[in-house]
Amino acid sequence: MKVERAVRAFAAALGGILLAGCGSLVGEKRHSPAEIAVYQPADFVAPIASETERTRLHAELRARIARAVAQSGEDPGDALWAVKFLNQAEDAGRVLTLAALPRLGEMSAPAQRAVLDAAHALYAAEAAPLTLPLLQAIVTPREFAMAAYVVLRADPRPETRANIRSVLETRFPAWREEPRLIALHHALTRDANAERAARPPLEDLLAAPFRPGWPVVFSLQRTGREHFGLALVRAGDGRFVRAADGGVFHVPQLARALSNMPGTITNGNTPQGLFSIVGAGTATSTLIGPTPYLHSKVPVEATVTEFEHADSAAEWSEAVYESFLPPSWRPYAPVKEAWLAGRAGRDEMLLHGTTIDPALYQGRPWYPGTPSAGCLVAMEYWSPADGRLMQSDQLSLAKAFTAGGLDRGYLMVVELDDQRRPVSLEEVLPALLAAEARIAGR
Repeated sequence: MKVERAVRAFAAALGGILLAGCGSLVGEKRHSPAEIAVYQPADFVAPIASETERTRLHAELRARIARAVAQSGEDPGDALWAVKFLNQAEDAGRVLTLAALPRLGEMSAPAQRAVLDAAHALYAAEAAPLTLPLLQAIVTPREFAMAAYVVLRADPRPETRANIRSVLETRFPAWREEPRLIALHHALTRDANAERAARPPLEDLLAAPFRPGWPVVFSLQRTGREHFGLALVRAGDGRFVRAADGGVFHVPQLARALSNMPGTITNGNTPQGLFSIVGAGTATSTLIGPTPYLHSKVPVEATVTEFEHADSAAEWSEAVYESFLPPSWRPYAPVKEAWLAGRAGRDEMLLHGTTIDPALYQGRPWYPGTPSAGCLVAMEYWSPADGRLMQSDQLSLAKAFTAGGLDRGYLMVVELDDQRRPVSLEEVLPALLAAEARIAGR
């Protein structure tokens, strides 16, 4: 994810710690399948995960929040990020957010996004009355959509949705050409329960070749992203990878952003749909850590050739994207979110680990998960003494994906339903086994 100028400046002040997104991938170390196969957790050290460094970081972030409150009237963006990250000082964040909303029109677009992110994540009920009038003044599609989502989070009633839709269609007559507004319009007009009920069979998706011979990570999530999803790996031969005990390999995976904004919004939740995986690397962000990430790309961010994993002269279109999906899933709007997100400019949404202290989120539904800026995060546990890796679901996932000698393939993210609990293997196992049997019979 691209990070905003204010956050970059704050990151520099913290000695290069990146506070949002995954940073530039240029020049990062890449990892071959052979290298990943022999890595052990003890090979990786992240000083930021030690108790000493975490304490230092958290103290600096709290000080940053206090300074922002004392210097009212300045851009509160990095302080609001710190409030979300620390899951602390919500009263201070409320003061900063509610004071900033009336002057949102005077702010730069990055500053507007920071305020609206915080409003959506933490203060929607109080922020919505201040945000609704701004819909008549905001002139940029992304910021308009973010403001609309703040209002909807607090007040999803049909009359509110109809009001926002009217403003959208009046102020942006070409909304059908703007991916963020397409997604917003869909959110305003859909019947969410009916849409979930019409979800095509999971078996069809789990059996889909996408393109034959390539491994696939399936990340199965809940709507709302308040709980852990589940990551499964299908090998290039069509059989789901097994663990050492013979059971189906699976790890918990969190696809929730700090802002909890929809997937077409910068630094929002990981969008649903198909990604291409184009290798493995080590992130520059110390909050992601040194464990190999899987480098996933949405359409447009990835070329058609990168999606095909073969030379292609085709140019991106919705029809090209749909050609990767099984026929029963092609009309299903939610899995078009990755296509719209790519058109909207989202990028660098990786499958990675985390050095963030899980204790920050104790009491939240996603605990011990650590939210990101739009990536898919697997759990890792580090020694508090020296930051050495002790256990890593991310390393296990990278090993499972590359076990067949390939570091290219696909990622499919899909929401199953709105149950308020983590996704379990037991609930998806029948569809998985049926998909395997179908593939074996081809």
